Amino acid sequence: MAGTYDTEQQTIIDRIKCIAFREARDACATFINRKWITNKIHCTIRLVIEWWENSYDQCFTHYSNTGSKLKLSKASHDIIRKASGRQGKSCSVVVKEIAEKQKETAVRRTINNYRHREGLKPLRVIPKSLKSETHISDRLWLSGWLKNWTEEDFLHLAPSDEFYVCTAHRSYYQNDRICARSIEDIEEHERYREMVKNQICIGLFIMFTCKTLLCVIKDKGDS
Repeated sequence: MAGTYDTEQQTIIDRIKCIAFREARDACATFINRKWITNKIHCTIRLVIEWWENSYDQCFTHYSNTGSKLKLSKASHDIIRKASGRQGKSCSVVVKEIAEKQKETAVRRTINNYRHREGLKPLRVIPKSLKSETHISDRLWLSGWLKNWTEEDFLHLAPSDEFYVCTAHRSYYQNDRICARSIEDIEEHERYREMVKNQICIGLFIMFTCKTLLCVIKDKGDS
């Protein structure tokens, strides 16, 4: 695979191959291009671009401090492992830590790819649900306020006389909308109860709040 080497010997070999393939292209092999060379010798397109126009003598120059290695050292891998599952150790933070401790250059994507490949994940802090007495009281009040509402009541949340009601979700009418002034103007099979002009801000808020309220009541043993 591309980007799996980190030895100077292999880099020198790939530099020579880039130049050789470029010379073959100039001679008669017109099918050869940068992408073809990248796939052929399993290196990065960056290496091909940088070296295929150079001379063979330049291939033996020292490269260790001229850029980032394409494979992190074992010590850097250990840093990634130790940082996983800990708060405040995102990929960006780990990149800086590797640069400071190992003097290696990496990018966030490299860290993320390694974590994904090894099944490692940075710590994700899940906030506690709001279950204080005040929150429970507020949700109970809202539930009591909404429990006797009808379809007409929900549609009255619309900010004007005209509002939009989404049709039933069908593959060939995904973006269809019905403009109605009364619930009777909409056929029963096409009604979407809490859908109003700002359905995300109003309708879904009420649905989500009521659902959360039921969870709180169950957790308190009241239902």
